[in-house]
Amino acid sequence: MKRRATAEPADRAAAILQGFDVAGFRCRLVDWFRHQQRDLPWRRDRDPYKIWVSEVMLQQTRVETALPYFLRFVERFPTVEALAAAEEADVLKLWEGLGYYSRARNLLRGARQVMEEFGGVLPDDPEELARIKGIGPYTAGAILSIAYGRPVPAVDGNVLRVLSRLLLVEEDVQKPGTRRLFTQLAAALVCPDDPSAFNQGLMELGALVCTPRAPKCLLCPVREDCRAYAAGRERELPAKGKRKAIPTVDMVAAVVWRGAAVYVYRRPEGGLLGGLWAFPDGERRADEAWEAAAARILRERYGLAVAVSGPLLDVVHTFSHCRWNLRVFQCAWVAGDGAAPDGRWVEVDKLDELAFPASHKKIVAALDGETVSARRGALR
Repeated sequence: MKRRATAEPADRAAAILQGFDVAGFRCRLVDWFRHQQRDLPWRRDRDPYKIWVSEVMLQQTRVETALPYFLRFVERFPTVEALAAAEEADVLKLWEGLGYYSRARNLLRGARQVMEEFGGVLPDDPEELARIKGIGPYTAGAILSIAYGRPVPAVDGNVLRVLSRLLLVEEDVQKPGTRRLFTQLAAALVCPDDPSAFNQGLMELGALVCTPRAPKCLLCPVREDCRAYAAGRERELPAKGKRKAIPTVDMVAAVVWRGAAVYVYRRPEGGLLGGLWAFPDGERRADEAWEAAAARILRERYGLAVAVSGPLLDVVHTFSHCRWNLRVFQCAWVAGDGAAPDGRWVEVDKLDELAFPASHKKIVAALDGETVSARRGALR
C-alpha cells in the first residue's frame, strides 16, 4: 500500500526515517565517496565560484558534456569579477551548444549582483545566497555545503532518485509537495561532520550507481540500507506521473544570400533562446506549402523579398515544452534590407563569431567550404 502524503513534510520525514540507521548510512556513503569519487576540476578546491559555475552547467546536462565547457569557461572567466565584467554575447558564445541559455544569462546577472552587493564574494548565508539571480534551493544547498561546509540539503534529480529508492517513498517526485518532503528527508540525513562529502556522495551515487533505468545494486555501498532493494522494487522508483505529450511545431528557416553575405538576427531578450543569433525563421501554417511559408515569413516578419530555392536541411530539435520540425531553405535576395530590430548581413566566414542555438548551429555547419560556393552559385 502506498503511503499517503497527508501530513506535513517534516512529520512525514520523521515517520519515514523511523528505524532507519542514519549514522551508519552517513558513514558508509561518505567513506565510499572519499574513495570512489571522480576527479572533476571543480572538486579540486572548494572555490565557491567554480562550484557555482559547475552546478549551473550540470543542470539538465551530463558531466561528460559539461566538462569541456566548464574548463573553457573558467579559463576565460576565472573569477566572479572577470565574469561580471564580460559582455553577454561573449558569455553566450562560450555557452553555445550547451543549451538552456537562460542559465548563462542568469549566471552573468548573478555575478554582477555578487560584485555590486557582496564585494565579489559569494555569501555563506542562506538568505543572502538565495537573493542572487539564478541561484535556487538546490544550487544554494550545493554551494553552502560543498564550499562552506554548511549542513544543508542539496536535492537534485539524482538525489530524488536515490532517496526514493533508499527509503521506499512512493509519492510522485514531480509534485511540489513530494519535493518538499525529500528536502526534509535530505536535511535530516545530511552528515553534520562532512556535509560536502555527504551531499556530493548522494549526487555521485545517483550518477554512477543508482542510475535511472539500470541501477547497479550489487555495487552500491549502501545496499544494506536500501528499502527498495530489500523489497525487490528498485526499478519501480522513483514514482512519476505521466508526462503530457509535447506538441510538434513545423518551423521554417531561411538562408538568404545577398552576394557573399547572409541575413541573421538576434532573438529578443526574455523570449525563447533570447539573446542568441538565428537565421530568419517562423512557424508554418497548417496546410501551407513549405516554400510558400518561407516566402511569406521572410516578407511579413523580416521585410525581405526572395526567390526560394530548394531545402538545405531538416532539423528536429526538442525543447522541454515543444518539438521543432525545422526545414531550412536557401533563398536568393531580391529586395529589402531586413526588418528585424537587431538584424544584419554577415559574411559566412564570420558566422562562427556569433552565438547560435543548437538548431541553427547546424545550419552554420552546413554552410562551409566549397559546398557554400557551389550552393551560392546555384542561386544566381
